Amino acid sequence: MKSWVEVPQNSDFPIQNIPFGIFKTPTLGARVGVAIGDHVLDLAILHQEGFLEGFNLPERVFFQPFLNDFMALGKDITTAVRVRIAEILEEHNPELRDRADMRAHVLFRQDEVQMQMPVQVMNYTDFYSSEQHARNVGTMFRDPENALLPNWKHLPVGYHGRASSILVSGTPFHRPKGQTKADHTDLPAFGPSRLLDFELEMAFITCRENQLGDSLSTSEVDDYVFGFVLFNDWSARDLQKWEYVPLGPFLAKSFASHISPWVVTLEALDAFRMAGPEQSPEVLPYLKDEGQAHFDVHLEVGLQPKNQQETIISQSNFKHMYWNYRQQLAHQSVNGCNLKVGDMYASGTISGPEPSSYGSMLELSWRGTQPIKLMGGEERKFVQDHDTIIMRGYAEKEGVRIGFGEVMAQVLPAKQ
Repeated sequence: MKSWVEVPQNSDFPIQNIPFGIFKTPTLGARVGVAIGDHVLDLAILHQEGFLEGFNLPERVFFQPFLNDFMALGKDITTAVRVRIAEILEEHNPELRDRADMRAHVLFRQDEVQMQMPVQVMNYTDFYSSEQHARNVGTMFRDPENALLPNWKHLPVGYHGRASSILVSGTPFHRPKGQTKADHTDLPAFGPSRLLDFELEMAFITCRENQLGDSLSTSEVDDYVFGFVLFNDWSARDLQKWEYVPLGPFLAKSFASHISPWVVTLEALDAFRMAGPEQSPEVLPYLKDEGQAHFDVHLEVGLQPKNQQETIISQSNFKHMYWNYRQQLAHQSVNGCNLKVGDMYASGTISGPEPSSYGSMLELSWRGTQPIKLMGGEERKFVQDHDTIIMRGYAEKEGVRIGFGEVMAQVLPAKQ
């Protein structure tokens, strides 16, 4: 398929993608749109003008500041709407193509709009599902022989994070403050984190609820997952080292996380499914998954100091995961935990087998012992003030590229 809307070569948003997001303009309030090439299609006006008839959609479902109401309509409806949008945009369809007056009202250039948080995040879980990342961290802080804790290959390790501080790409944030303790001192000190780090992750968003006490099987999960975004889970390593025993991450993680603004649907990623690694020892029956639930998505991380050139410091892939999204959601619900529309589930840091594919500064600089050289001649052990971290991701097969755009954020100095 091709679209009558011009789609530049290597665009993340061809007609095969149709990701959903929330945008606004200087004169229009927040509303639902989809990306096509370098443009955004306004679904609020498109629906208002009768282009999306036949789905029994609520009158103002696209005049909302979040996707939650649309997602809650169910996969049968949201998938059919996405197919209809692609039909409207198809190169031989004259419905909208030949109406210049209407196109002027519903098509905007992406550089003319301001992207918003796509979903109201109800709950947030962060997993720890890359074996290479877990081994790297375990090797650094314990020893290579005991890099993985005894539970790691039996369940998707995770924790409940802070939903309120998840931000959309482009939102700057201040370096966090907190308690840290140096190895050579007896007492902790208070101040800005000195070991600020990113974590390269992806996250999926749920679109359906279960009743408290009910659990999902891996075969049911796809009906509950709307789509994926890129996810940067910022981490203050020095705060985390001091606070995490015995209950795990707290202030070291809750100050900020960033997501990309476009939600790429599960259906758009179907062509890029692949089998995951052999899981040994054999997992318990509720975690067994017979289908292909890993995705071949190329990922990269760039670091850009203020007023300087960006350096690509990591190139990884979403396929480098041990636990997949179906296992993660099945495990989340196995105790009867009730899911909400708009819940967000991050993958955990995605690290590949090569040092160049590690998904955090902690690993790339190997705990600060191997500084990363940047294009402008500077070096980095961890992220400094005014640095911008940019993450990008896309899947590509047989000439079709399904991308996520980028998630970027600049670190501002700690507030006084």
